[in-house]
Amino acid sequence: MILVTGGAGFIGSNLQAALIARGHETVVADWLGAEGKWRNLAKHPPSRVVAPPDLDAFLAEHPPLEMVYHLGAVSETTAVDGDHTWATNVELSRRLWDWCARRGVRFVYASSAATYGDGAAGFDDEFDLKALERLRPLNLYGWTKHAFDLQVARVLAQGRERPPQWAGLKFFNVYGPNEYHKGRMISVVKVKHDEAAAGGPTRLFRSDVPGLADGAQARDFIWVGDVVDVLLWLLDAPAVNGLFNLGTGRARTYLDLAHAVSDAAGRARSVEFIDMPASLRGQYQSFTQAPMERLRAAGYSGQFTPLEEGVRRYVRDFLAVADPFL
Repeated sequence: MILVTGGAGFIGSNLQAALIARGHETVVADWLGAEGKWRNLAKHPPSRVVAPPDLDAFLAEHPPLEMVYHLGAVSETTAVDGDHTWATNVELSRRLWDWCARRGVRFVYASSAATYGDGAAGFDDEFDLKALERLRPLNLYGWTKHAFDLQVARVLAQGRERPPQWAGLKFFNVYGPNEYHKGRMISVVKVKHDEAAAGGPTRLFRSDVPGLADGAQARDFIWVGDVVDVLLWLLDAPAVNGLFNLGTGRARTYLDLAHAVSDAAGRARSVEFIDMPASLRGQYQSFTQAPMERLRAAGYSGQFTPLEEGVRRYVRDFLAVADPFL
């Protein structure tokens, strides 16, 4: 049995689908809510859905879990409720780590590229306290993800009890199906697709970095299927431990992305530049790129989907059909 926190969410439901396809029994810890989020699980329901407030009681039953994938989090980069975000992203993560350590259960958790802040300290996933302490996240979400990475590093440095396998993954910009509930945090690919499909231009933020052209802001965009492949590889590689970047290793510009979306949707390329919202100024990463050497050195040999192919797959197989869910 495998527990997936956040299993009704974007990455979690894609992982859930893959685990069910492999024949695993799964439990999802998540809110289904009233906005149709259940559709993310409709084609691959778990054995049980546990509401987050009931998770501790579920774990107290000491179920025979093989792995905990901890993907549930407050993931909004504009989050402002510090107490709620800390309780969800740090305290819950710590409790799950401790439970897995005591029970001998393997533990994989979601960190984030937001921990790198503006990238001034680089994007190297070196895992020691000195390296981590150099990072300066730009927002509450990134800071709480960073805080848990630091807690893990301190536990290991002090030789305290740890799960038999542990891995943290610093997700870069993930896109793909089942993200439709995410509101303002939905991927740029989906937003640009909707703009292009409506017949209008794709709109991009003007650069707020001196010397950086509009549309030249660049991110490491990764297809959700590639993320799931790495998560499954960790299940198959119980000796692998560490904190790893998870991107493609290649930054692509927002202009590249806008053109890829227009091409996939069969629309003429048309881009309009707009001012960046005040809420994002000073908190916006104009460049991210994931060095992938540590994951490769750990043994991962899978290939990552090029942006144009991932966008084409997302548009053709999901966004352009009546049922866009995986």
